[in-house]
Amino acid sequence: MSSKGFRFLAGLTVLAVVCLFVWAAPVPAQDAEQDGAAESEDSAFFETVDVNVINVEVYVQDKQGNPITGLTKDDFVVTEDKRPVKITNFYVMEEGRPVGPSAELALLEPAVPGQRAMPIIPEEQRLHLVVYIDNFNIRPFNRNRTLAKVRQFLHDHVDADDLTMLVSYDRSLKVRHPFTSDASLISSATFELEKISAHAVHHDSERRELLRAINEAEFISEVEWRVRQFAESEFNTLSFTIDALREMVDSLSGLPGRKAVLYVSDGLAMTPGEDLFHALVHKFQESSILSRTNDYRATRRFQELIARANSSRISFYTIDAAGLRVASSSLAEREGITVAGFDTLVDSMYISNMQSTIRMMAEDTGGFSIFNTNDPTKGLNRMAADFETYYSLGYQSANASDGRYHEIKVELKKKDKNLRIRHREGYRGKSQFNRMADGTTSMLLYGFDRNPLDVGLSFGASSPHEGHYKVPIKVEVPLGKIVLVPREDFHEGRVRIYFSALDDKGRMADVQEIPLDIRVPSQHLESARQQVYSYQVDLQMRRGSQRIAIGVRDELGAVESFVSKSIDVAG
Repeated sequence: MSSKGFRFLAGLTVLAVVCLFVWAAPVPAQDAEQDGAAESEDSAFFETVDVNVINVEVYVQDKQGNPITGLTKDDFVVTEDKRPVKITNFYVMEEGRPVGPSAELALLEPAVPGQRAMPIIPEEQRLHLVVYIDNFNIRPFNRNRTLAKVRQFLHDHVDADDLTMLVSYDRSLKVRHPFTSDASLISSATFELEKISAHAVHHDSERRELLRAINEAEFISEVEWRVRQFAESEFNTLSFTIDALREMVDSLSGLPGRKAVLYVSDGLAMTPGEDLFHALVHKFQESSILSRTNDYRATRRFQELIARANSSRISFYTIDAAGLRVASSSLAEREGITVAGFDTLVDSMYISNMQSTIRMMAEDTGGFSIFNTNDPTKGLNRMAADFETYYSLGYQSANASDGRYHEIKVELKKKDKNLRIRHREGYRGKSQFNRMADGTTSMLLYGFDRNPLDVGLSFGASSPHEGHYKVPIKVEVPLGKIVLVPREDFHEGRVRIYFSALDDKGRMADVQEIPLDIRVPSQHLESARQQVYSYQVDLQMRRGSQRIAIGVRDELGAVESFVSKSIDVAG
């Protein structure tokens, strides 16, 4: 993903102006980020409107898990970093339909004769659901049993208003089926996963062999190095697993609306090999060996993953596909272990270690975990209730772009010990560049155009250049869509354009930013508003199929567009 798919041609950037009365100049990106004298001079004029609304989905339920409906904005108290904030946006969904003011604001689709008109779900409330099968950390039987229940869930609870995608992790992240509003296509694709090998069985055999070795060893030196070697290998494998989850989260971050990841695995160890180190202590009474577990603790990596998910409005719902787990004497009987209490200790430690991560991922992002059951149907139905009945609370935050993590807490004004509230626990602020880069990247990967500025994207003829090809890219924006404000004898606006590209081998370019100042002589303002502002940049690209995505932000109007288009370079 980090390999460059294209690069800007040094010295070959061309400005093309379609409107005869408009002129513009690129502003160096690095200069725009500095607080120099020029920036200070413009600040009185360029007071950009950047309303950063933090949306939080809130689930209010009784002790039995039944959703509580009928609450209003005035029933909630929201704090950020323990300071109260004002709720500015309030959206209510009950059983898949907006209610109250949310329903009144929704546009209605044309009614089908004989049927009731259905409200359109706003873009900011549409669900993007990712079914994520961790094929590397699951056993085949557990996976296939769970997939049958997931297929039933998709059939019963996912409708055309939702977008669903299927991915798997097999040492690398693979999209098995892209986002679709037809959940039956996702169900069909899951059958292919049942034919693929699952890898957790290899972990099992290594672990069993180490337990035998620990039981049979006379001295700790005989087996300690093997346990450390196993923990090191498992930690490295876990790191790749977390990297894939982070890649998934990052790819979704620029999509609008609610996002949920249904993560299915047999669990992930918070501290690989922890149970084996405890087995060493139990067998050889060497408590100092436990300090070694700190070398393999992955708590911080999971916290970073959770912070990324929370910052991108992504909730995890996790299934421990291993099902009902019970610490028992079966381990000792199976492996011939004779040390009293050894079996229960190892089993309990192992189960806790494997479940703690997926519970943390879910609970800290506003979701929940399904574990210790061979039939996840009840939990999946509860997840469906989350998708269909919730309160969305939005508030404006001055911290939304500072890069720091901020704690969110939502409570009811009237305390009720019989009610429970779930929501994501915080977010990390994103700079404007990071938000636009995320949107451009997500557009590149998933192709959901959001184009309120009516941006046009077109390509010129490619030509050989330095072993690759020079491709002219033209971006067009109707001037009537851009906010232009008076300044002396002209009107001025500020636009930023963001570019990225993805080639047919999955190599993606880093997002590049071009700030532009647009000036229109005041006497020509009305005629200019009827014309199109055009900017052209030449990109150097590899031969073959490429997809270009651009983001355009009107700085003064705080309006953003994202569009993408494919091109066959030198085809």
